[in-house]
Amino acid sequence: MSPSVPLQEMIRAIRSARTQCEERGVIQRECAAIRAQFRQADNGGRSHNLAKLLYVHMLGYPAHFGQMECVRMIASPRYSEKRVGYLGAMMLLDEKQDASLLITNSIKNDLSHNNQYVQSLALCTLACMGSPEMCRDLAPEIDRLLRASNSYIRKKAALCAVHIIRKVPDLWELFATAARSLLVEKNHGVLHGAVVLITELCNRNAETLKRFRKIVPDLVQIMKGLVISGYSPEHDVAGVSDPFLQVRILRLLRILGHNNEAASDAMNDLLAQVATNTDSTKTVGNAVLYETVLTVLDIKSESGLRVLAVNILGRFLLNSDRNIRYIAMTSLHKIVGTDHNAVQRHRGTIVDCLKDQDASVKRRALELSLALVSATNVRSMMKELLLFLSSCPPELKAQAASGIFNAAERYAPSQRWHIDTILHVLTTAAGDVRDETVPNLIQLITNASELHCYTVHKLYRALLTDISQQSLVQVACWCVGEYGDLLLRGECQEIEPVEVTEDDVLDALETVLQSHMSSPATRGFALTATMKLSTRINDNVDRIRKIVSIYGSCIDVELQQRAVEYNALFKKYDHMRAAVLERMPVIEKNCSGHTNGDTAGETVKESQTVKVKQVEPLPPQQPANQVCDLLDLLGGSEDPPQPSQGSTVHLPISTGSTAGGELLDLLGGLEPTRPSAPTITVYEKNGVTLTLSCEKQSDSGLTVTLTASNSTDSDISSFTLQAAVPKSVQLHMKAPSGDYLPAQATARVTQMVVLNNPNKVNLKMRIRISYSRLGSAFQDTVQIDSFPGLTTAT
Repeated sequence: MSPSVPLQEMIRAIRSARTQCEERGVIQRECAAIRAQFRQADNGGRSHNLAKLLYVHMLGYPAHFGQMECVRMIASPRYSEKRVGYLGAMMLLDEKQDASLLITNSIKNDLSHNNQYVQSLALCTLACMGSPEMCRDLAPEIDRLLRASNSYIRKKAALCAVHIIRKVPDLWELFATAARSLLVEKNHGVLHGAVVLITELCNRNAETLKRFRKIVPDLVQIMKGLVISGYSPEHDVAGVSDPFLQVRILRLLRILGHNNEAASDAMNDLLAQVATNTDSTKTVGNAVLYETVLTVLDIKSESGLRVLAVNILGRFLLNSDRNIRYIAMTSLHKIVGTDHNAVQRHRGTIVDCLKDQDASVKRRALELSLALVSATNVRSMMKELLLFLSSCPPELKAQAASGIFNAAERYAPSQRWHIDTILHVLTTAAGDVRDETVPNLIQLITNASELHCYTVHKLYRALLTDISQQSLVQVACWCVGEYGDLLLRGECQEIEPVEVTEDDVLDALETVLQSHMSSPATRGFALTATMKLSTRINDNVDRIRKIVSIYGSCIDVELQQRAVEYNALFKKYDHMRAAVLERMPVIEKNCSGHTNGDTAGETVKESQTVKVKQVEPLPPQQPANQVCDLLDLLGGSEDPPQPSQGSTVHLPISTGSTAGGELLDLLGGLEPTRPSAPTITVYEKNGVTLTLSCEKQSDSGLTVTLTASNSTDSDISSFTLQAAVPKSVQLHMKAPSGDYLPAQATARVTQMVVLNNPNKVNLKMRIRISYSRLGSAFQDTVQIDSFPGLTTAT
């Protein structure tokens, strides 16, 4: 291929290449020829060669060797060479390269050129790749061109001023006066540039925003002229007069009217006129209507106008275009908290969107449907959501289940309905529910004492039907262990009675223990339930003893430990077995979201703390010795602490009526009650609160508990915590309790961090907080320089 081949010939040769290797060969030969011609002092085809090089650059091949040629061509007096030179500068140069500084003087000269097209080239190049230094040097020239008589130049200068303000915000005052004067221009291009410039000025500076609120009547008049004007072929797009300018004006009005009642009142009539007169059958009209709706919802508009905006979004939901439906649901989700009743009118249409084939539309419809659940419609909405859960895509099951749980907890009309709803979710999507679902449901069942018989019968039937849903099986095993006597009695009036024998119940639990589908945690629930049944049945205690003894040599350490402890109860402490395994008390939730069985330092509601003045050591008593023996059996080898003479100690006094009342929490932790660790708030921003508590394990060991909550009206997903400490400190982060923070602080996420500080250095920790809310990602960092309770922790 000859060096003088035209651009069209080169493009044809590249496109006809059959392999990538052949294409590279063509480009390498042409680039070599271009380099050779660049070195020639008198080259008549400079613009032709640079044009070919720009095409090579667009294909992704290196073309940096043409940068200096761009600089030389920009300085050329010929327009044809200037045009290609400026184009090359915009493509091959950026503000970070030194070569861009060489064209500053050329741009300044061309801004004063008598040819408007040369001026336009300089303005476009400055707006595209002008550095902060270049913008500072040329800003007075741009201000001068904003006052030029040529509307073509004023339009370009306005857009160039936008770039300068973004690069150097301090120059806003230079363009404020000129920007306002552009609004009297009749040319739509100049008006568009002026509105964009004013919008940028208002976004950058609060003082400018206050100053430009005075132009609201002028903008209203311009907008009215566009709405009521007749057909203009120059600006008409699908029957709408200059929709691009209308959208820009509406966005500027939204900024000017935000949190300002006077400006909002001045534009209310205009917004109503646009909302009622704009054709919604075309995409162009829908774009204008959407911007109108956003403006109405963001300013201090009248209530009737807000209802009109919500109704427009409701019409969008009926549109065949999925993009329009998506943005409608996104907007409705943002205002459902403030205009709940208006959004409720379109509940049926929103629920229908759950059946849409598009995954993104389904997700938005699910979020909006969950937000619409209230005390008045909870039954009908939950019926639709449960139907959706049974057929929704796998990636939406976890979100749907979590939302249903939160809505049921807030608005449940009765405890039985609440339990039935959660059991339905567990039956449908137990593999996608959060970890805290099982203890929360157990707490709910425990509190509904009149439904114990109904619940245990229903869960027993579910256990016989399907043992693949682990969360459901765990709750079923717990209920069978706690209320097995009610199951065997068969006196349930709320459900069809079924005769259940002791062998049937033990067969079901053995099936769970032996199933390959059961997780270690599920087997632990089943083994504990089997052990508890030993105090609730009469004829099969020996069978239970055999089942428990089998797992004394289980490969799973947790299950083996349970079995060994239970075997010891049978052999050495059989007289205490009934007290140890009696029914659990009512589980109360504290303000932190933990139940009173959680290891969070809380106390049982039935226990009280009193002070006893110790004068001399008390003689040992037989029940205390039995408790100490049992403590030693379950791993507490240390002697129980004896109060020193003259000291004041705290003893928990149980209000239970049985002698073994102190042992009710045997399997939940038998260690002596410790004072709760002090908690401090280390982070509180955007509704996310992070608290920290410490517990000193040894001279160098420390356990830090981080607890996060979400007090906003929207759920938070993908919540993660990352920690960093000095190099000499060893850090181990345990698995968090979850990564989902529901709204209104209905649940929390807990993260345990174990620190080892052998060198006793000054302990500091830096925590990075990351999460997603309403599709936006957030990240923040907090440093902790002091840890509470280190001097008093034991």
